[in-house]
Amino acid sequence: MDRNEALCRLNELRGRDLHDLAREFEVTVLSPNGKANKGWAGHVCERYLGLPINSSQSPNFGSWELKSVSLKRNKNGKLAFKETMQITMIDEYNVKNTAFEDSHLLSKLRKALFVARVVGNSYDMPTYIHSITSVDLSESLYNDVKADYILVQECIKNHGFASLTGHMGTYIQPRTKGAGHGSTSRAFYARKLFLSQFIDLSEPT
Repeated sequence: MDRNEALCRLNELRGRDLHDLAREFEVTVLSPNGKANKGWAGHVCERYLGLPINSSQSPNFGSWELKSVSLKRNKNGKLAFKETMQITMIDEYNVKNTAFEDSHLLSKLRKALFVARVVGNSYDMPTYIHSITSVDLSESLYNDVKADYILVQECIKNHGFASLTGHMGTYIQPRTKGAGHGSTSRAFYARKLFLSQFIDLSEPT
């Protein structure tokens, strides 16, 4: 399925509660012991489009990537990004030795679809698709993301993997990935500033 076809199909879900689709496609949201499946919304969209769930670093539709973005309502009722968005894990050796042009980071962002959804305060509350947006990097944004990648790459080369910090990067940050304090794994995350280049937070019509 190409990206334009997926965009049309996903637009048919706007306004629907993804919990209903999770039950239809047998995607677990909360396990019996109450543990949340954090990627469940993306898995539902993948199943809806006919893709088996996988965790490969390659784009999950071959030439393009599908990403779920969580929105929340502030106290004033306005929509805002709930959090940054994970893009891909950082492999120390791979990032240190791979140019941006050949990186997993770029392969995930080169052509993507962002499925923005409005979430509640807990995983069992309804969550509705707000919008679906095609992501294509402009030349200037491409160069800015490349600069963020090179910053991470040079930090690994000169100071070591453990020196990476979430304070780095304008649009893309390297952040701790994993439960609990002291986790040693890292992933690339899209900052809210990056997400705002593509997702319009106005109320859906």
